Amino acid sequence: MPSRRLLALLTTAAVLGVTAGCGLFGGGGPEETVERFLAAWSAGDVAGAAALTDDPAAATTLLTATRDALAPQALTAEAAQVRTATSRATASVDVTWDLGGGRTWSYLGELELAPTPERAGDEGTGWLVRWGPTVVHPQLGTGQRLALRTDTPPPAPVVDRNGAPLLEATPVVSVLLDRTAAGDLPAVTGALAQALAPLDAAITQASITDGAARTPDGQVYTVAVLRETDYRSVRDAIYELPGVRFVTAQRLLAPDAAFARQVLPAVRTQVAPQLDGVDGWSVRIVDGTGSDVTALAETPPQPGSTVAIGLDRRLQTAAEDAVEPIGQQAMIVAIAPSTGEVLAVGQNGPADAEGALALTGRYPPGSTFKIVTAAAGIAEDGLALDTPVACPGRLTIGGRPVPNIDEFDLGTVPLRTAFARSCNTTFAQIGAALAPGALPAAALTLGLGADYAVPALTTITGSVPVAQAEVQRAENGFGQGQVLASPFGMALVAATVARGQTVVPTLIEGVPTQELVPPTAPDPAVLDVVRPMMRAVVTEGSATALAGLGEVYGKTGTAEYTDDGRAHGWFVGYRGDVAIAVLVVDGGSSAPAVEAAARFLAATTP
Repeated sequence: MPSRRLLALLTTAAVLGVTAGCGLFGGGGPEETVERFLAAWSAGDVAGAAALTDDPAAATTLLTATRDALAPQALTAEAAQVRTATSRATASVDVTWDLGGGRTWSYLGELELAPTPERAGDEGTGWLVRWGPTVVHPQLGTGQRLALRTDTPPPAPVVDRNGAPLLEATPVVSVLLDRTAAGDLPAVTGALAQALAPLDAAITQASITDGAARTPDGQVYTVAVLRETDYRSVRDAIYELPGVRFVTAQRLLAPDAAFARQVLPAVRTQVAPQLDGVDGWSVRIVDGTGSDVTALAETPPQPGSTVAIGLDRRLQTAAEDAVEPIGQQAMIVAIAPSTGEVLAVGQNGPADAEGALALTGRYPPGSTFKIVTAAAGIAEDGLALDTPVACPGRLTIGGRPVPNIDEFDLGTVPLRTAFARSCNTTFAQIGAALAPGALPAAALTLGLGADYAVPALTTITGSVPVAQAEVQRAENGFGQGQVLASPFGMALVAATVARGQTVVPTLIEGVPTQELVPPTAPDPAVLDVVRPMMRAVVTEGSATALAGLGEVYGKTGTAEYTDDGRAHGWFVGYRGDVAIAVLVVDGGSSAPAVEAAARFLAATTP
């Protein structure tokens, strides 16, 4: 075995030998020229590789075009065998292109070499690669080049719990502006704004001008992406504008732009890898016009898989239709008690403008919180449906005056009646008599105060603080004070009462919800008492407007939030396997929320 010193000397000699034999035009043997050519080609040194051929100009053109077309992350070209004769040599070459994204293309090529006569400045006869398109690929002909094609599969749909599509591949047209080709730019941006603003109020002449100005030269600014139907409505006004281009594609879209906008975009982002599948790709020979000649490598696309979510398209539509006529911010959340599936998150335009208020907004729940107070009184103080309770028109607790609406006075009545008629004075007294932690504990059994990580949704249920002071417990007892809840949280309360056990919200089928602050288990016996009280609200209490819409259980709420008596309006309840919470911000009373609930229930009557 050679010594380390001998190996070092041999290596040095080999390097010196290669260097000494390298002329400007490829001096040295054919093996050396092959190695140098392949090393330069692999490294992206187009000039270096082209200089080792007998036609550097043609080699530069095709090698550059090939690298630009394939845009490889790496290229490995290695000589497998070099065969030499007196006046010619051939080399077998293993070529592997790493095209990124797991795409690899390999083939066996062949180089021909010929000796080069002495030239001015050359130190001696060497060898050059005989240039031709077959150097790049053995099937490539004169006037042809390589092209990399990507075949993107259409995205798989998102469907509702019944299989109805919520997001599906929809033709769209992108409106693009090249400001350098627009000529009279203000005239073009003005015409675009005039045509597109009715479709999207955010598109203005100023927004188009600013966006185009921020776009680098040589690139285009995307003014809008339009559904095909919307594009057809404005085509005549924008198609001939200078500098404006159009690209057709498919996007995964909801039935309309406003449909479930607080849910579906986040779902699309969450499950994109499952929906999008895997692009197919091919390397093709194309002619001078760019038309395909033949495919050299081809991998078909792999379609994505359908994703099902708990949303119900019919209920979502009904929820949106129910709140749309309301001028103030209004919202509905519907949850299935049996499964915890979020069935609908409906908001009107004023609410959508502020974000996902139905899921994360925190408001005083008003008298809907009497569900929690009743549950606490039943559990802690043994209250029952027929327990006599006082319902004076007005009373004072700890210096805090507590009136009923219009100071109605029922005297002493069964708990069921006080709940149905929504006696503030009754529930202030019940709250005041509870232990400081009783209301928070009861709320947590109903899901209020729990915290969930629902995939694709950001949610807040609400908060019920421990209240040491009697007056604070009294205020909290009828849903004022420091108690806050979201429509999502109150829908969970109604769902838990309906089911009689804990309800964990879910959205994406097969993707579990993480319970960050889990609810505690409710006592089924307590909820057995709460249910008939909620039914009485509809049959004889404050929500009789819903009495003809099936077996509806509920609770109304008017929640004051200013000293001058401005109030939010609530309705919380359930029918069958659909629990809902309706909130009308600054509604003044519960009436607008009850009316919205009636529209929803009428539209979804089995």
